[in-house]
Amino acid sequence: MPNLADLPASPLLNEVRRDGFAFAPADTMRPLLTSSGGLSDWNDFADSWNQLEPDPYLAAKGRFRRRRHATFSALAHGDVTPEPHQPHFQALQYNALQGGIERWFEPIVDTVVHGNSLRTILDFCHAFFGSLAPSVERWHIEVHQFRIEATAGTAGEPTPEGSHRDGVDYVLVLLVNRHNIASGTTTIHAPDGRLLGDFTLTHPLDAALIHDPSVFHGVTPVLPLVADEHAFRDVLVVTFRASPAAAG
Repeated sequence: MPNLADLPASPLLNEVRRDGFAFAPADTMRPLLTSSGGLSDWNDFADSWNQLEPDPYLAAKGRFRRRRHATFSALAHGDVTPEPHQPHFQALQYNALQGGIERWFEPIVDTVVHGNSLRTILDFCHAFFGSLAPSVERWHIEVHQFRIEATAGTAGEPTPEGSHRDGVDYVLVLLVNRHNIASGTTTIHAPDGRLLGDFTLTHPLDAALIHDPSVFHGVTPVLPLVADEHAFRDVLVVTFRASPAAAG
C-alpha cells in the first residue's frame, strides 16, 4: 500500500474526517492513484462499460441502468484479494426500493478485475480508508460498474432510491466517462435532510469520497443534451465495510 503521509491526500483525509465527505477533482485524484500503481490499461478499463448488462431488478427502468459487480477482501496490512462471485445485499433501512433481497448481477470481467487500473484504484482506497479507520483488521469490499442511460423522453436515474446511505463504512464514486448528458449532480445531506454540499463529476477521475455513516448522498437525474444521440454516465463505485470476521 502507498504511504499517504507522503502524498497530497491529507487535506482530503481531513475533509472526510470533519465533514463526512470530500470532492476530489481529477487533477487531485490522478497523482494519488498513480502513486498507488499504474493506469496503463485505462482505455480498455473505460471501454469495458460498453459491455455492462441491464440491471434486472429495476423492472421497466432496468434498461436505463447497466451494471456489473465484484467482491474483494483485504487485511489491514495485506493485499486486496478477489473473492468468489456473490450477491449484493442491502437492508431495507438503507434501500427501501430494492433492499432486503440478494441481488445477483453479472460479474465484472476478469480482465478488469485483474487489470492495472482497478487494482490501482483498490490499492488507493485501501490506503485512504485504512488511514481513516486504522483499527479495522479486515475489509469487505464491493465494486460496482454503473452506466446510467438517458433518452429524450426518459431521464436516467443514477440513484432511483433517492438520497440514501449504502450501509457500509466508506464509499468512492469515481467518474469514468459521461457523454451527451446534463446534470448528474451529486448531493450530500445531513441525516436531518440539510444540504451539506453538491458537485458534479464532470471529468474522468473526478471523485467523491464519503463516510457513509455520517451523511446521505444522491445524484440528480441526467438528461440528453442532444435528443437523438446516445447519452450516458459511467461511474465506478467502491465500498469498504469492516468485516465481522475481524472481531476474532
